[in-house]
Order: sequence, then structure tokens, then C-alpha cells
Amino acid sequence: MAGLILHLVRHPPPRVEPGVCYGRLDLAAEGVEAAAQRLAGLLPPGLPVWSSPLVRCRELAGRLHAEPRVDSRLAEMDFGAWEGRAWDAIGRPELDAWAADVAGYVPPGGESARQLQARALAWVAEMPPGEAVAVTHAGVIRVLLARWQGLPPEAWCRLVFAYGSVTTVAVGVGEAAIIRLNR
Repeated sequence: MAGLILHLVRHPPPRVEPGVCYGRLDLAAEGVEAAAQRLAGLLPPGLPVWSSPLVRCRELAGRLHAEPRVDSRLAEMDFGAWEGRAWDAIGRPELDAWAADVAGYVPPGGESARQLQARALAWVAEMPPGEAVAVTHAGVIRVLLARWQGLPPEAWCRLVFAYGSVTTVAVGVGEAAIIRLNR
């Protein structure tokens, strides 16, 4: 894969109570129009736009492009039985097990960060050369950059992406160079 520039956009803030695990919950976002206007000034015009199937991404993608392409591989990590629950209500032993194996732990009925990474990388591998926008989630952006930067799993959580931000990368075979981070 040569000559691929990806603009990885994190969706605006979801409408959810603070402290709730919401990975795959299909939540609307706040401030979509304002985020779209700001991002329009940061993104090159006329690029194809890909989107997670979750509404908080699709709403924004639909304002950035008349016909965004939806791909389920751009969805956030599936937290299974934890979805919609307060983090404080999830058992301490489960959270400790996850903290001990950030990449490999699978929440009950969900997926691991490594599984998320594999599907996100599969999406990237199918992208044609050129330039594109992907409206997605912090988890997806995190696992992609972690892989391309060669970060160990215990460092993955240090990668933080603001709501409505864009991170631009030049993707090569097995690696990527960061052009802009969290803009």
C-alpha cells in the first residue's frame, strides 16, 4: 500500500452520562454541525469519507460528504456486557484483569483491543492509494497509531484523541508517519 494519506477524525462528544461505558452503544453526538464546520477548514475538500456505522460518526460524516461510505470495521471496541453500564458498577476483578492485559482481555461478550486492531488494520489494508477521511472512534485511532508507532500495549492508553479532532497519517507497508496529531 503506497501513497495513502488518512485523515482520522474522532466523532464529537456522545450524548451519554459521564462515567458510562459506551463503546458500541449507538449514541447521537453533541455539536455535530459546529464540528463539521471546523473540520471542513482542516480537511482537504472533495476527499472520500468513510464512517463507522455508529450514529455519532455517521452524523458527522454526512456533513463532510454527501455520500459517506460506512464500514463496520471502523466501529468502536465492543465492550459486550459492559456496554451501557457505569464503570463503577463493573466488578473490580474484571477491570483489574483488563488492566493487566489491555490488548488481549475480552470483556464478557465483547472483543479485545487486539481484535479491534486487527479489523481496523484490515480496513486500512483494503484502502486504495490516495487520500481519504475516516470518521471513527478514539479506540480505532488509538490501536492504529499504537501499531504503526510500535507501542507496547501498556502504552496504548496514553494515546488520547480529542472529540472532533483530526489526526493525519501517511501510511506505508506496516508503518505510518504522523503528519498532524489531534488537531
